[in-house]
Amino acid sequence: MSNSDLRYAAELTRAMEMLALDQRVVFIGQTAIYPGTSMSGTLAGVTSDRKIEMPVAEAAQMGMSIGLSLTGWIPVSIYTRWNFLLLSVDQLVNHLDKIPLYSGYRPKVIVRTGIGSERPMHPGLQHVGDMTEAFRSICRTVNFVRLEDPDDIVPAYRKAMERDGSTVLVEICDFYNEK
Repeated sequence: MSNSDLRYAAELTRAMEMLALDQRVVFIGQTAIYPGTSMSGTLAGVTSDRKIEMPVAEAAQMGMSIGLSLTGWIPVSIYTRWNFLLLSVDQLVNHLDKIPLYSGYRPKVIVRTGIGSERPMHPGLQHVGDMTEAFRSICRTVNFVRLEDPDDIVPAYRKAMERDGSTVLVEICDFYNEK
């Protein structure tokens, strides 16, 4: 398969550019500005003034994303692996998911995460977890979407923007080089 046949990463790039058309959207996470992951490449068409680079502080990042949302921003909070998103479970499960149930607030945070690549080299079990179903079972207001097919990517991000609430979109990182 040639690079021109690979649509998964191209559709993610297109989705990020679509989100950036809304002036309320800000992108926050590790490698949001500086390259280093496949996800950072999908932000090439987004200007730096719309990106917030984070240190290794996943819990603080989710807290900042919730705060940004409550003040009218729409943060796209980037966690390159499910295993890293686990470090923000308190904020995701007990705050982002529950705020709509006990208050008049409906935070909209769009979370990007990924199931780590296993090919061409397996990076170790701490980088390839898929917790999608487990989190679906414990969250009541946050929507979880696995992005299996390139054709589903832009519509899924559009739906996340239109939805009254938060969404976690799960990328399959092996597909960057396979689909």
